[in-house]
Formats: sequence, structure tokens, C-alpha cells
Amino acid sequence: MAKTVTPGAISIMRSMPSPDSSGDVPDIVVQVLDLKSTGSRNRFMFTANDGKMKLKGILPSNVESEILSGSIQNLGLIRILHYTLNDIPNKSDKYLVVNKCEAVSPALEMEIGSDAGDLDSGIMLKKLKQENEANSDGKIEESGILLKPKQEVEVENQAKTGAGVLLKPKQEMVAKSAAQIVHEQNRNMAPAARLAMTRRVHPLVSLNPYQGSWTIKVRVTSKGNMRTYRNARGEGCVFNVELTDEDGTQIQATMFNDAARKFYDKLEMGKVYYISRGTLKVANKQFKTVQNDYEMTLNENSEVEEASSEASFVPETKFNFVPIDMLGPHVNGKELIDVIGVVQSVSPTMSIRRKSNNDIIPKRDITIADETKKTVVVSLWNDLATTVGQELLDSSDQSPIVAIKSLRVGDFQGVSLSTISRSVVKVNPETPEAGKLRSWFDSEGKGSSMDSVGSGITASSRNGSRSMYSDRVFLSHFTSNPSLGDDKPAFFSVRAYVSFIKPDQTMWYRACKTCNKKVTEAIGSGYWCEGCQKNDEGCSLRYIMVAKVSDPSGEAWLSTFNEEAEQIIGCPADELNQLRSQENEENPYQLKLKQATWVPHLFRVSAAQHEYMGEKRQRLTVRGIAPVDFAAESRFLLEEITKEKASQ
Repeated sequence: MAKTVTPGAISIMRSMPSPDSSGDVPDIVVQVLDLKSTGSRNRFMFTANDGKMKLKGILPSNVESEILSGSIQNLGLIRILHYTLNDIPNKSDKYLVVNKCEAVSPALEMEIGSDAGDLDSGIMLKKLKQENEANSDGKIEESGILLKPKQEVEVENQAKTGAGVLLKPKQEMVAKSAAQIVHEQNRNMAPAARLAMTRRVHPLVSLNPYQGSWTIKVRVTSKGNMRTYRNARGEGCVFNVELTDEDGTQIQATMFNDAARKFYDKLEMGKVYYISRGTLKVANKQFKTVQNDYEMTLNENSEVEEASSEASFVPETKFNFVPIDMLGPHVNGKELIDVIGVVQSVSPTMSIRRKSNNDIIPKRDITIADETKKTVVVSLWNDLATTVGQELLDSSDQSPIVAIKSLRVGDFQGVSLSTISRSVVKVNPETPEAGKLRSWFDSEGKGSSMDSVGSGITASSRNGSRSMYSDRVFLSHFTSNPSLGDDKPAFFSVRAYVSFIKPDQTMWYRACKTCNKKVTEAIGSGYWCEGCQKNDEGCSLRYIMVAKVSDPSGEAWLSTFNEEAEQIIGCPADELNQLRSQENEENPYQLKLKQATWVPHLFRVSAAQHEYMGEKRQRLTVRGIAPVDFAAESRFLLEEITKEKASQ
């Protein structure tokens, strides 16, 4: 049989992606190009060439001996006896998996580049050159390595005029066995370069828990702090990183104990690495921080090598900004969000005592605004409070722009944002969004009046399921379910009237002006703050009152804190204290409390269980409050009536 490639071999395989048996496979002969080791399990990658089309693939492990001996070489021919074509994720191309093959011819002199399948003239050309080389006392040094002789005029003319065959000459090309290729790839190379040359780099989107070995090339776009934990098996440490490949796909990688200590200093923000020998599992949605169905775990045997020379090929941190006025639907959600805004104010650093382990951690609040003319408070924690936070404080008079990735959305003051261990803060980033925001702020935003996004939580139900019009219930829903909130706090919305405020209750507490923690009278004079560990000459008053509210179904007592109580009373606690100290017939203190009653409000209420004197009791706490927007309320009631009619 003539040693030729099969015309249209690639098209034949595409038309039969998964033949049932070797007997169903027609005669398929292709040329081997780009033969190289995958670096594991004795597998070799190659590109199949039929003279017209090419297809990337992998050879079976049982042909390793033939490859190392030189029977199968670069530019050689093989007959494919059985194969499978697999899909490549997010691409229209296929990947050839050869299950069985045999060598047909050693290396040809050139890569086939014709739509014709007859290579007899090419074979004759190779024999002619070998004879010429033998006649000139040339030597072929070892099996599997064919050295190309110098180009001669007669050969060039023959290559140019060959009927139906166009041979693409490769200058001074040497066809070598895979053994020699692998040896040269590994010689005098850094570990990262060896990984790049000998292993196929997998895109993150193609990884799954059922794959064998793989290698990825990624940039560290987010790095969390080293954290300690304690469980039934003892104490340990853990940290997370977010990795991004050149396609922009992200995945979260977690390292515990020995692996965490091994890789914490090695993995640096912004650098690019080759990573292999990790494991994947389905991502826990409760802790997922990136858009990926899987998460990665690296152990002490995983391989991590820096690829400094290729850092520019992987994109920087990508943001998916949420406008400030659209934060409402994300309140208390599991999904993390990104924001960008102009810094309006920066607070001093506060020291907060963590309840879990009594550690003191730094915190700093910044207020940002965007083109929606809404503001939101962002709490920076730990190192971000002392590093980036101080930078923002020093430049606050210049109104810097900050882009923050991976923020948790809470319901403090209606809507609030907090950084977590893997949050990334960029000051004055060079992005189109930052340039647009700067232009807006300089032209009109600087002189515009801004409202807190928390005050906009009364938006209609079209703005999101977390508005004041979602989860609407009557007060009887709480009073008739005393065990509500037993497992975890339950959140609902209520429209009710403040019907009574006890005038003789403890309405407020003395608070530190810096951290709002409770202070005590210091020996001598002033007030002592345990959180800040310092004395201060003055203090502020902050509300901690309870109020009875009523609706058509009944009444209930709600606990309120400072911001919500201020909206109910209509003045700060310091001002109400001054009214209380005034002694006259009108009693302005009680008059102020009376004026606050029988006013309708929309409440966002949490129900939770707490113990009091060994007995579990339900506590209802106001998490958000807003005045009734009667137009929006009317639309809401009409929607409810329509739903009720449709269900009948």
C-alpha cells in the first residue's frame, strides 16, 4: 500500500465522531505534527494533518515505546484504527482522542500542505535525498532522527513543479523522536518554562471534578487573609485566592493547614502562575465568590510555579459594577457585588472587638456616591482599614474614586456594604467607568445633593424582592408563630402605626463618639471606652428604645436602634434628652413622644429567638424604616388585588 495520507481524513472523522468499533472506521492515514509529551501518564499530544485540514489530538499511552524508539515521529504518518472526537467547552472545534493507531511511515521531509492525498512524489523525494546523503558519506545518527540535507536547486525545482502536491519547506528542519524532544524541552529550562513547554494548559472553563491531571495558567486576582479555625478535629488555618485565566474565567482556590502555610507567601496578588495537581468539587453556593460551578482545593503536593515572563497575557481584575441605587435587591443576599464610587467622607479608624474570639480588629467607614446621586457606607476591615483606608483619608479632599470587588451587602441603615477577606480595593483605577464617573462628578456631581440609598428602600416591588413591599405580612404573623426565627432570623415587611412609646423606659445609652460603643464614667472625669481603650471628655447619646406598633391584625413590641428610632421620634437622642430635662407645664418630652405616635411607617422586621432568664423568647427588631409612599402603596395594593382575583 502506498504511504499516503487519506484525502479528507479530518472531514471523515468529523462526520463519524464516535465509531462503535474498529471495524466501522475507514482507512484513515494522517501526518503527525507538533508531537510533544503531556507531562503525565505517558500521554502525547499531536496535531493530525491531512494536507488540507488539521485537528488537535492525543495519542494512546500504549504507543509510548514506538514514540520513544522513533517509529512514530513528527512529520511521520500514522493509521488511526479507532478514535473518538470530544467537544471543547465554549468552542465549536473538536478534540481527537486516538484509542488505537499504528505507524505507517517515519518522518517526511516537509509538512504536507495540499488537498491531494498522493504523496508518492514526496516519498520519492525523501528517498532521493537519503541516497544523495549516503553517497556523500552522510550519516544518520540514531533511529528515529532524520537530519534534513541542505536544499539543492534540483530538489527545489522538483518541489515547486510537483503535480498536485505543494510541499512547505521548513528551513533546516530536524525531525526528531519524542524522546529527544522531551529531553531538549526539559534541559536548561526553569520549572515554569518546562510546564509551559511540556504540558497542555487547560482553560478554567474546561475543568471538572472527573478530569485526570491538568495544568492551568492563571493570575491571582484576589487573595484573602490567613484565617484560623477550630472544630472537632482541632485547630487549623485556611486562606482563599481567586484565580483568573486569559479568557477571564475565574475560580476560587482554597488551601488548608500545610498547604496554606506553603503557598500563602508564594501566591502574590497580580502575579501569574502555572498550577497543577489540585482537586475540584462542586462549589458551595453559600460561600461562592466567583461565577463558577466548581471550586478548587490545593494540597501540599500541588505544584505552583510562577510564570513571570507571561504575566501580560492574563487579564487584570475584572469588575461587574452594580449601581448604588440598585443595591436593594442584594441586601442580605449570598452573592457578592462590585461597586465604584466617588469618596464623599472617610471616618477615623475604629477598633472593634470580635465576639467569636474577643480579638480587636480595625474598621473604617467610607461613604461613596455615584451617578445615581445615591450614597452608601462601605466598611473597610482589617488591613484594608489601615492601609487603603488611610490613603483615602489622606486624599479625601481630592474626592478619589474607588473600585471595590467582592463586597457583602447588609441591611444596616437600610443598605450597607462590608469588605471581606478577599475584597480588592483600587484607588483611582484607570478604567472607562472611573473616567466617566470622574467627568460626571467634576461637571455636576460635586454640587448635587445626595441621598442615602437606604432611604430609597421604599421603592416599588419592581426594584427587587428585598424592598419594603416584599414579604409583606401582618403583625399577627409574628404573634401567632412564637417559634418564628428559631433556626435563623426571619425577615418580613410590615405596614403599621406606632401606637405607644413608654416615656419611662431606657431610651438611649451613652456612646463613644468614635466607635459608638457603650462608655462608662471614668475615674475623675470623662468617659472610658472599652473598645477604643481611651478616655474622652464627652460622649453622645444613641437610641435603644422599644415601641408598640399596631395594624389591623393586632399589635406587637418592636426593638429599635439609633437610626430607626431617630426616624420615628423625629430628632436625635441628645435633643430629646434636652427636652426631658426641661421642667414646665407642657412637658415637651412627653409631647414629642406623643407626636411620634399614630404615624404610619413601613418596617423591615427581623424575628429571632433569644434567652431571657432561661426561657426562649421571640424578639422583633426593626432593620429598616421608611415613611409610607401612598402612590407606591396604592400600586402595591392594586397588584395584590389583581393577584387575588387571578387565583380565584
